[in-house]
Amino acid sequence: QPLISSSKWLQLHGLKRNKLTLSQILSQIGFQHRKDYVTTLGKLVASRYADGLFPQYKRAQDGSVYNLTAKKELILHFVDCLMGAIELYKQRMEWLTSESRQIFGVIQERCIVIVLDFGTAAPADFDLCRDALSMVLVEQVTQIAKFNLIRAAQDLMKWQQKSTLVSEHTVKSAVTWLWKLDHMTAASHTRSAEALLEAMSDDAVSS
Repeated sequence: QPLISSSKWLQLHGLKRNKLTLSQILSQIGFQHRKDYVTTLGKLVASRYADGLFPQYKRAQDGSVYNLTAKKELILHFVDCLMGAIELYKQRMEWLTSESRQIFGVIQERCIVIVLDFGTAAPADFDLCRDALSMVLVEQVTQIAKFNLIRAAQDLMKWQQKSTLVSEHTVKSAVTWLWKLDHMTAASHTRSAEALLEAMSDDAVSS
C-alpha cells in the first residue's frame, strides 16, 4: 500500500466517499417521513402519507423515520458494498499494525532524517533496535525521496553528510552502516539534542 495517512486513505476509500454512510444509503433506498408544524394545532404533525404501505426505519441518533421503498436487489447491492468496505477496513488495520508500521507508524514525509539514540539499551536490545530500523528502511524509506541517519553519541555519527536520494543501493548502504555501529554507553541529553538539531538543519528536511 502507498504511504498515506489514515485521513487521506478515508478520503479515498471511506464510507462517505463511496456513499455508504447510513444517511446516504437511506436517501437512496427510501424517503424521510416528514413532520411539519401546523399553526392551527400549534404542534408538529407527522405526515400520514403512505402509512402502512412501506416498511419503516427509525434512526437511533435523531429519531427520524424513513419509509423504505427500494427493491430487494438494491438492498442486497448495498449489503455487498458494505461487506466489501468492512473487508477493506480490516486490510487497512492489519497493514497499519504489522511490520515496521506498528513501531514507527506510516512515514508521510518525502525527506527524513532518522536520529538514533539507543540510550542505555543492552546489547540484545541494541540488536532489536537495529532490526526494527532495518525493517523501516527496507519497507518504508524505499518509497520516499531522500533520507539520512544520525547517531547521538559523544562524537556525532552521520551515515551521510546530508540527506541522500533513495535507491536500492543507498538503502542497502544505510543498513550495512547501521549494523557496523558499536554498542556504546548512553549519550548525554546534550548530545541527543545536538543530533536532533543537526537533523533539523538539513535543508531538504526543513524545506
